[in-house]
Amino acid sequence: MKMNLESLQDRKKWEEMGFKLPDYSVEKMIENTANNPEWIHFGTGNIFRAFPAVVCQHLLNSGIMTTGIVVAEGYDYEIIEKSFKNYDNLTAAVTLKADGTIEKEIVASIAEALCVDSNNEKAWNRLNKIFKAESLKMVSFTITEKGYSLVRGNGEMLPDVKEDMENGPENVHSYIGKLVSLLYTRYKSGEKPVTLVSMDNCSHNGTKLQNAVLAFVKTWVENDKAEEGFLDYAKNKVSYPWSMIDKITPRPADAVIDMLKEVGFEDTEAVVTSKNTFVAPFVNAEETQYLVIEDDFKNGKLPLDKGGIIYTTRNTVDKVEKMKVCTCLNPLHTALAIYGCMLGHTSIHDEMEDKELSQLIQKMCYEEAMSVVVNPGVIDPKEFANAVLTKRLPNPFMPDTPQRIACDTSQKLPIRFGETIKFYENREDLDTKSLTLIPLVLAGWCRYLMGIDDEGNAFEQSPDPRLDEVKAHVAGISFGDTDVHDKLQPILSDASIFAVDLYSVSLGEKVEKMFVELIAGKGAIRSTLKKYVD
Repeated sequence: MKMNLESLQDRKKWEEMGFKLPDYSVEKMIENTANNPEWIHFGTGNIFRAFPAVVCQHLLNSGIMTTGIVVAEGYDYEIIEKSFKNYDNLTAAVTLKADGTIEKEIVASIAEALCVDSNNEKAWNRLNKIFKAESLKMVSFTITEKGYSLVRGNGEMLPDVKEDMENGPENVHSYIGKLVSLLYTRYKSGEKPVTLVSMDNCSHNGTKLQNAVLAFVKTWVENDKAEEGFLDYAKNKVSYPWSMIDKITPRPADAVIDMLKEVGFEDTEAVVTSKNTFVAPFVNAEETQYLVIEDDFKNGKLPLDKGGIIYTTRNTVDKVEKMKVCTCLNPLHTALAIYGCMLGHTSIHDEMEDKELSQLIQKMCYEEAMSVVVNPGVIDPKEFANAVLTKRLPNPFMPDTPQRIACDTSQKLPIRFGETIKFYENREDLDTKSLTLIPLVLAGWCRYLMGIDDEGNAFEQSPDPRLDEVKAHVAGISFGDTDVHDKLQPILSDASIFAVDLYSVSLGEKVEKMFVELIAGKGAIRSTLKKYVD
């Protein structure tokens, strides 16, 4: 069965294949959205299609919403043609449950798909018309943290950003430049308020978006490319709420493709665009999901809370994010990634079958990290952690690998472990000297930098911007060495890696000792884990 609007008329066939279908008139939804657009989303990736788009579908099913989502892609225009228009903007959403079963749904909540391309006259005119609409409530984003950046890593302004700032709202080419140009259209059409919601997985995402927008607006005003009132509008009639999103949406798994083919779903072929984007007509994702959004909306808000999304305060969003990133999920992922690579694992599911690794993250979470968690109120930390440890990480269908998660570890360590260490150092009721498993993970990362597994064989380390720099410090270390202080001291004292100088918080020597145990010889990683987690 091919996935398109025409084939949806054969509901019986789709239902026999095990698919849930839209319980609303797709044609009417498209019409309503065209006339009164309420929600436009920038970014066409898997997390959007597997989460916000599905929430919208369920609200349409229940009659709570009558309009769908306009989706817009501002980076890789091929996605619109190859992953949306070819399938009448439909998506097959496959939910991978921890018990090994799957749920399948045809999602039709995307009413329109557009390229954010100022050189595409038809699409650009349509976008400007949407931004003029009184009905527009929310502009949301999943464009990755890089999407909000206006400068290179060295601080130099990106060429297309520089050009757009100099030229003004006309003929813009940078992502944020195009967004601000559309906001300028909305400003000129009556200073209509609107809310920009970043749903990207990065800290204080709303502020990142706000800073990027205001940088453009201020420059245009200063260069007489826009009226001074535009700055007041961008500050006071546009809001930039913080949010926290959590849902794993990996690349399509072969096992899922096989299951879809088996029931007669024909559109299983993925394509890779010229910009190296991997796209498929279906998405597979875990069952568990969270989206918490600061309740700060300028033109009314969509009833997403009726679909499981949580509206709350900025402070609560911050607490939820810290719970996830610093204690209950991300540190566990990193611990599994580091040790999984050295023990020869190639899937997170397999690692959860490994007694020592499973014990490592359980004890680290419950006995060390949980001590510093501030309960955000809207999500219970223990329930969140239990779901991670019993449902999410052990899910056999989730094709995630320690090698992928090990990417950019040097950038992740400060927030995922450093913040907890600082809590221990600053609170009178806690003592850094009591920590065992967090130092074991940090020692494991130093051992990982050697690029030698537990059997003494070389392995390829995952990409990391500081990899060459830090692994140079361990280059001269051999199995059986015991005097490693001079080698490790430059790493362990680097607060840009761990958020603190580990020696200043009484952990440097402990990490050194554990590292020596990890390099005692072949099999030392396994035996050291057993020593500390049993």
